[in-house]
Amino acid sequence: MQIADLGLSPDVRVLGDPQRSVTGASLDSRAVAPGDLYAALPGANVHGARFVPEVLARGVRAVLTDPDGLELVRTALAEAGDADLLEEATVLVVERPRAHLGALAARLHGTDPAHPQLLGITGTNGKTTTTYMLDGLLTALGRTTGVIGTVATLIAGQRQSAVRTTPEAPDLHALFARMRAAGVDTCAMEVSSHALSQHRVDGARFRVVGFTNLSQDHLDFHGSMEEYFRAKAQLFTPGFADTGVVVLADDWARRLAAESPIPVATISRDPSDAPDYLVAEESAGAFTLRGDGVELRTRSPLPGAFNVLNTALALAMLLAAGVDAAELAGPALEFAAPVPGRMEVVHPADPRVIVDYSHTPDAIAQVLAGLDDGPGRLAIVLGAGGDRDRGKRAAMGRAAAQEADVVIVTDDNPRSEDPAAIRAAVLAGVAEARSAGTARVAEDAVAEIGPRADAIAAGIDAAGPGGTLLIAGKGHETGQEIAGVVHDFDDREQTRAALASRGGDIGTGRVRK
Repeated sequence: MQIADLGLSPDVRVLGDPQRSVTGASLDSRAVAPGDLYAALPGANVHGARFVPEVLARGVRAVLTDPDGLELVRTALAEAGDADLLEEATVLVVERPRAHLGALAARLHGTDPAHPQLLGITGTNGKTTTTYMLDGLLTALGRTTGVIGTVATLIAGQRQSAVRTTPEAPDLHALFARMRAAGVDTCAMEVSSHALSQHRVDGARFRVVGFTNLSQDHLDFHGSMEEYFRAKAQLFTPGFADTGVVVLADDWARRLAAESPIPVATISRDPSDAPDYLVAEESAGAFTLRGDGVELRTRSPLPGAFNVLNTALALAMLLAAGVDAAELAGPALEFAAPVPGRMEVVHPADPRVIVDYSHTPDAIAQVLAGLDDGPGRLAIVLGAGGDRDRGKRAAMGRAAAQEADVVIVTDDNPRSEDPAAIRAAVLAGVAEARSAGTARVAEDAVAEIGPRADAIAAGIDAAGPGGTLLIAGKGHETGQEIAGVVHDFDDREQTRAALASRGGDIGTGRVRK
C-alpha cells in the first residue's frame, strides 16, 4: 500500500515521496525490514529515532516520528556523514505519533471489525480467565476462534507465545490479518490499561467489551486509582465498542456502568443492585443467569466464587453479541476452559496444590476465600514483583494473613530490586494484620524463605494431609527474573518435583523457617 493511501490525518507532515509503498510496520528497530514503516517513537529511556540511521542503512525507507525525533535523525546522520540517506526516505512527522500508529496499522493490514468479530475484556483480575471461557464457549458452538492475551495468542487452535497482554498496534493488526486468513470468525482479547493509555488498541473495533473488576495494581504506571480507572474506561466509549457488559464487583464498576457512553448490561449476585443479569448460585460453581428474558443454567469450569462471575460475564457478552440463549444452553453446562496458571490444580489432594497468577491484594483475598472449603490447613506461598507497584506489597501481605492459616513469603520476580526488601514489605503487611487483630495466621505459621523452590517445598509440608496450598503470583510463567537475568522456573514443575521427592509423604505440616 502506498503511504498516500494510509488515510493520514491532516496534521501529519510528509517529507519525501508519498507514493512510496509500505508492506508492514514495526516499533522494533531490530525486527523492522525493508518495505516496513519504522515507528520511531519517544520512549521512557530512549527515543526510537536514535535507531533510524541503523534501519535506513538496512534499507528501510519509511519512518514515522515526532519533530524531536526528526531533529535527532538529522543530527545523527549529519555527524556520520550520511545525510543523503534521509533524502532517500519518506518521513511522516507528527506530534504524538503513537496516537496515529493504530489507525495507520489498521489501514495497512486491512482491519475489518467484523472479521474477526472482537470481544474485549478489561479489568484488574479475571481478564485471562474470561477470554479462555469465551473461547471455550465459542469452540463448543462450533466457531473458529482466536485469543489474544497474557498467556498466549491462539489462532484457529494454533498457539504462539505472548510478549505482553495486549500487543503493540502494528503487531495487533497483523494478528487480525492472520486470523482472517485462518478463517477465525471471533476473537476474545484482553485489553490492558497500559494498552489503552499507549494507544495499542487504536484502530480496533469491539462488538462487545466486558469489565471484570478494579482494584489496586499498576499504580507505578498510572499514579492513582482515578487515572487507572480512566484508562480502563476508555474501552467503554463509542470509538472502541458497540456495547458493554459490567460485573458490579466494586464501586469502580458501578461508576463505569453509570457513566458509560455506550449501552451496558450489568451482572451481580446481589438483587439490590437491580442488575440486568442476576447470578443465582446453587452449589459448587453451578448457577442460573437470569435476566432480559433469559434463564440460563450453567456452571463455572474453574473453582472459586470469582470464577462464577467470570463465567457469567462470558455468557452475557455472547448474549450481547447476538448469540441466542437457546444455542448457549447446552455448551453452558458442558464447556471446558483450561487456563494455564489460573486456578490450575497441580495436585488434587493431600495436599491439594493450586497455582494461580493472583498478584494483587484483592485477587489473593478472593482466591484464598474460594479455596477455604476443606478441613485441613490453607497455606499460601507468595511474593511481589520488583520494579512494579510498590504500594500494593503490604496489602498483599495483609490479604494473605487475613485469609490463610500459613503464610510463606518468598521471591516472585525481583527484577532489579533487592529481593529481601521486597519480602520485607510483604511481611510488614502480615505484621500489620496481626497487630490489628484481623489476621487468621498465627505468628508461628509465618515464614520468610527467599528461594522460591524451597518455599514451595515448605508450603507443601505446611499444608499437610487434607490441606490446600495456593502458590500465588507467577501462574503460567516459566521464568524468574533476578538482577536482570531470567532463570528457568515454573511453579507447576517445581511443585511436581517437590511432591516427587517426598515419595507421597508430605511430612508433618509444619512450617520450615
